[in-house]
Amino acid sequence: MAIKTVLALSGGLDSATLLYSLHQQGDELYCVNFSYGSKHNAREREQAARLARPLGLSYQEVDLDFFTALIRSHLLKSGGEIPRAGYDKETMAQTVVPGRNGIFMSILAGYAESIGADRIAIANHAGDHFLYPDCRPEWVSAMGLAILLGSEQRVGLHAPFSHLKKSEICRLGSELQVPFAETWSCYVGGETHCGACGTCGDRQHAFKEAGIHDPTIYADYS
Repeated sequence: MAIKTVLALSGGLDSATLLYSLHQQGDELYCVNFSYGSKHNAREREQAARLARPLGLSYQEVDLDFFTALIRSHLLKSGGEIPRAGYDKETMAQTVVPGRNGIFMSILAGYAESIGADRIAIANHAGDHFLYPDCRPEWVSAMGLAILLGSEQRVGLHAPFSHLKKSEICRLGSELQVPFAETWSCYVGGETHCGACGTCGDRQHAFKEAGIHDPTIYADYS
């Protein structure tokens, strides 16, 4: 019997690779995309739909408009400008959205329990650890335990990329033939990837380190 999995599908490179990996493994997938008022939400949502629907998968869009009223972050439309600088802790700390993953995981867990799913799946990775506390293995482990306890041991938390670098995810995605051009990373959220923000730089570096062609179109901010 196939494993029934609720997947957090942002439309980014990492969640797209996890989508293809679980699909290839034969999981019965239920994809969820969250709109929480980030500057790049519209582009992420567009790409998430393009990834899930051709595979014939269940795909849900969940709106969480309260984020912009209650939570402060430059990543949100209610915040300041996205830094056009490297992917370093001091700069990118401005884009941390407090409590985001805890809220997302709680919703995913409730949905999973409601439909009788075995687990929820997220695509956090090792490159997130220095910056995002709610992507670190110890947080994932604690959240996984909370979800198990809250669901009477019915729902687990699957985070298979927790110890992988982004370049390693790129290599896996290439093997799985993930349509990388149909994924979105840029925090600015324009018509094309800006090529100058931290997440664009992180994406470029990952493809280069993996030795894989980057199909992304980047704007020229020189």
